[in-house]
Amino acid sequence: MECVFGLVGDGFAIIASETSAVHSILVHKSYEDKVMILDSHKLMGGSGEPETGSFRSPFPLYTVHFTEYIQKNVALYQFRNGIPLTTAAAANFTRGELATALRKNPYFVNIILAGHDKDTEPHYHRGMSLEDAINLVDMCIMEIRSRLVVAPPNFVIKIVDEKGAREFAWREFIKDAATGLPAA
Repeated sequence: MECVFGLVGDGFAIIASETSAVHSILVHKSYEDKVMILDSHKLMGGSGEPETGSFRSPFPLYTVHFTEYIQKNVALYQFRNGIPLTTAAAANFTRGELATALRKNPYFVNIILAGHDKDTEPHYHRGMSLEDAINLVDMCIMEIRSRLVVAPPNFVIKIVDEKGAREFAWREFIKDAATGLPAA
């Protein structure tokens, strides 16, 4: 199970994602960062099915290819025009490219986009501070870990605000050093 979610607070947006690369019952990697920094003020979280065909990979390469394609085209737009795309424009471009890709060569990619634009008002819970948002993210992570049969061990949290897009924290599953079992 892949988990990517986000929320918006006063002047910031957060995307959190589990970091496991899983194929069937095997966990191939537990530190796969699935939240990409598109540009200085935009984040994109992605999830999707592993690539199939003659080359079988445990990693969601379709997702990686698609998010990198969007990242490079956002950078190309800024290079050609001298100004960055707004978050809404980046979302429209992403939506169009995903629709085109689904018609040509269907694959499974789920995307969440967050950005910070100076002149745009967000849809959010008024008064939510960064500390409140991080507490809410932590509660979501604990709920995911308690409800899923195969709970993701690690999560990455990234934030975007007027200072830019950046990694905020990692939430790792803590094990008891003596027994090696999850701590209570």
